[in-house]
Amino acid sequence: MSRLSSSRARSAPPPGRGHAHTIRIIGGDWKRTPLPVIDLDGLRPTPDRVRETLFNWLGQRLDGQRCLDLFAGSGALGFEAASRGAARVVMVERNARAAGQLRANQAKLAARAIEIAEADALRLAASLAPGSFDVVFLDPPFGENLLDRALELAAPLVAAGGFMYVEAGAALDIEPIAALAGWTIVRQGKAGAVHYHLLQRENDE
Repeated sequence: MSRLSSSRARSAPPPGRGHAHTIRIIGGDWKRTPLPVIDLDGLRPTPDRVRETLFNWLGQRLDGQRCLDLFAGSGALGFEAASRGAARVVMVERNARAAGQLRANQAKLAARAIEIAEADALRLAASLAPGSFDVVFLDPPFGENLLDRALELAAPLVAAGGFMYVEAGAALDIEPIAALAGWTIVRQGKAGAVHYHLLQRENDE
């Protein structure tokens, strides 16, 4: 997932910042389709191999599932989910330029399943109905101390048996996960500075 935060930029922005570079969808109906991404400080699309691993974990296809990309940034995960058959993908992005690029890419793909909300992720999450989604992609900006609150708000949004994907600058502490009753980390990995985790909510008894 790709988010905006100057604290997350790994190097100084290249000359010509503000122009677009590209990501590519790696599976599903739009496989190999390149999508422009606005070059902004700290915008960090989830790497191809991490996305490939994640969707292997999720079973490749998400046919009929409802997904929430809460800190969308480039939209790499949300577009990937829609490409793999998700029935609804809500992308939340507060940066106006990044949200505009998401809308342009949505139009390019004629992606009817995608909804783009230009809004603060935490405020929007607090307004959504419990159990509204089958998969939540969660990658708050590194260094802004948002992860615990984001986990707290996102967890109730996931339906029984559903998943929450979390990217962070360090492996998740057991304490905030233990506070989420009924949740288990089922998979995790590391790629460079990125730690990624797949959590699953227990099915209701």
